[in-house]
Amino acid sequence: MKDISAFDTILTRWMAKYGISFLRISLALIFIWFGGLKFIPGASPAEELALSTISILTFDLISPQIAQFMLASLETLIGLLLITGSFMRFAILLLLIQMGGTMSPILLFPELVFNQFPFVLTIEGQYIFKNFVVISAAIVIGATVRGGKLSADPDS
Repeated sequence: MKDISAFDTILTRWMAKYGISFLRISLALIFIWFGGLKFIPGASPAEELALSTISILTFDLISPQIAQFMLASLETLIGLLLITGSFMRFAILLLLIQMGGTMSPILLFPELVFNQFPFVLTIEGQYIFKNFVVISAAIVIGATVRGGKLSADPDS
């Protein structure tokens, strides 16, 4: 039992030391990948839903082509800021603003999000609801931007 406890302590300390960095890089890769796809018309499976949402949120003041380019740029910028660790407060602010738009189809297009309200999600709904994890990850990362750390020790 002592060997398991020692291994658990080592592993927990390793996770506390590197977990936030892995979380930040994972989010960065998602934003760079998904944002990059939006630069190519038709490449993103979320394109139609995203453009419909932006159209409603901007009262049709932005053309679909410009909206797609702006969204692709925003998502890619968020990813680049996260992966470099630069301007983290700004990156998290942009991420949370972008998530507001990403989550808005729950209210704007419930028929596209739910097969049966409130429990049976469509594939679009699943795509949207997984963003609660993205938001939570951003909050955890945000808690460390002023030097905060995860601790493996319960007394610290």
